[in-house]
Amino acid sequence: MRTLLIEDNPKLAHALATELRAAGMVLDTVADGLHADGLLRVERYDVVILDLGLPGLGGIEVLQRMRARGDDVPVLILTASGEPPDRVRGLNAGADDYLPKPFDLHELVARLRALGRRRRGQAHALFQVGRLSYDSVAMQFCVDGEALALPRREHGVLEILITRSGQPVSKREMSGQLCSLDDAVSPEALELYVHRLRRRLEGSGATIRTLRGLGYRLEAADDAPA
Repeated sequence: MRTLLIEDNPKLAHALATELRAAGMVLDTVADGLHADGLLRVERYDVVILDLGLPGLGGIEVLQRMRARGDDVPVLILTASGEPPDRVRGLNAGADDYLPKPFDLHELVARLRALGRRRRGQAHALFQVGRLSYDSVAMQFCVDGEALALPRREHGVLEILITRSGQPVSKREMSGQLCSLDDAVSPEALELYVHRLRRRLEGSGATIRTLRGLGYRLEAADDAPA
C-alpha cells in the first residue's frame, strides 16, 4: 500500500517511517505543506497521513486543495490536538479518519489498512483465489492453510494482484504501488518477480495471466478443482 506521510517533526517522521515500512507499506515522506501539495498533484497514493501543524501550508489547506481538485485518496489526520473542534474541522474539510497523538502504532497501521480496503470497496480482510489465500491484516499468504513465505518484492506484487483478483493491473500501476520516490522497479525486474511467483504458485489453484497491452491478472487456474 503506497502511503504518503506529511509530518514536520523529524524524530516522529523517522520513527513512523521505520515502523510503517516494517509493516510492509511503501512510504514517501514530506515535511511541509507546499511540498505535499505539489507531490499530491502528480503522484498517486493509497492513503495519506496528514499532520495539521505544517510549515508553508497548513494541513487543513492541503486537505481542502486535494478535495477541491477531486482527489479522493483517503486521509488520516494525525495531530497533537485531539480537541473536538479540531476533529470537526478536519472531518469537515474531507478527512476520512482522525488519530490524536500520542497513539498506538498498531492502531495506526490497522486504521490505514482499513482505509485502503474501504477505498477499494473491500470490507473484508481475507482474499482467496483457488487454494491461495491472503490475510491482509496479518499480511500472510497461505496455500491450503500452509504459510507461503515470499521475498518483499514478490509479496508486494502478489498482494496487489490478489486484492484486485480478476482485474488487469498494468505494469506502470504496479510499479507505482511497489515503489517510493527514492526507489524504482524496472519493467525487467517486474517480469522477473512475476516469473518467480508463477513457479511458487504451481499447484495452488491460482495463476498470473499476462494480458498483452494491459498487464497482469491473478485468476483461478484452469486445472483448479471445482
